[in-house]
Amino acid sequence: MNTLRLKKGPPDFVLFVTVLGLLGIGLIMVFSSSAVTANVDYKDAYHFFKRQLLWALIGIAVMIVIMKINYLRLKDFAVPLMVIALICLLLVETPLGLGAKGSTRWLGYGWARFAPSELIKLAMCLFLAKTMETKLPQIKSFTKGVLPFLLIMAVVCAIIMAQPDLGTSFVIAGTVFFMLLVAGARWSHLSLIAVSGLAAVFAAIQMADYRAERLIAFLDPWKYSTDQGYQTIQSLYALGSGGLFGMGLGRSRQKFFYLPEQHTDFIFAILGEELGFLGTSIVLALFLLFLWRGFKIAVKAPDTFGSLLAAGITISIAFQAAINIGVVCGALPVTGITLPFISYGGSSLLFTLAGVGLLLNISRYTHNS
Repeated sequence: MNTLRLKKGPPDFVLFVTVLGLLGIGLIMVFSSSAVTANVDYKDAYHFFKRQLLWALIGIAVMIVIMKINYLRLKDFAVPLMVIALICLLLVETPLGLGAKGSTRWLGYGWARFAPSELIKLAMCLFLAKTMETKLPQIKSFTKGVLPFLLIMAVVCAIIMAQPDLGTSFVIAGTVFFMLLVAGARWSHLSLIAVSGLAAVFAAIQMADYRAERLIAFLDPWKYSTDQGYQTIQSLYALGSGGLFGMGLGRSRQKFFYLPEQHTDFIFAILGEELGFLGTSIVLALFLLFLWRGFKIAVKAPDTFGSLLAAGITISIAFQAAINIGVVCGALPVTGITLPFISYGGSSLLFTLAGVGLLLNISRYTHNS
């Protein structure tokens, strides 16, 4: 079926409102969690909020533009975008790369910089959707259907791990795994991938002392409360202090330099402290709603490319959210990954909203399926 000839309908209203709801909560929490740090470091309590608001407005504009372009036309950009994303990832390893807190993940200058790892997540979804559609008759074969995608995933993850960024590598691996599942790969092949992935994670942990220390601290954070377990413990203190209804918006105590990365990786902990179990439940409900609408769009998409693309974008965002919340709650080792729509981070927000634009785009054709 050629969607270029199908009559377009309105985008998925529920998904659109869900994303705006998450974005609104994110802007409020970025200001609340960062005001103290921003005031001390920049003499401006609105420093991070103003930048996040700017990126949000740019992201919404990009989302709307992408929503209006027929997604099938983007097939032609899948390979060039993937190449550009890979080049940007490699440039991070050159003197052009910008570092912070032991990681080199950005390109650009000053506040106008972006993380190529955010671009590669979106580029991978487009590229995989196009190539998997082409290889669909061979997807049951391991050597012809599955192996090429594993090699691509391995190369991308290896480059990202060099930054180092284990969390994003996890998200990309999970996205590839799920897209292969949607495409119809054999369970035996997927099981082999899962085992190989776990072995690769174990090897990555063994190659870096700080990762091994994080894993040990994860198993017993209280034993390492002054170093590797400190962040997890402070996060749990924040969540525990929130109780049912929270301490009140803006009244967090952990943001007063107790909890590191309080407006980025651990913003969910501040949200729990200020808005309580009720606030965290609302955010979780919105992410589950996003997951449902995304999968519904994937199931009802009028073609294989649209179905795979919608599934890839949905699982990429939802899986990242699950990892972040798991880390904040102490259920996973600290990986250093942001919460989509909520955490401070311009490039993350921009490319996430671009992905939502693609989802909304595909949803405009599902009423005809």
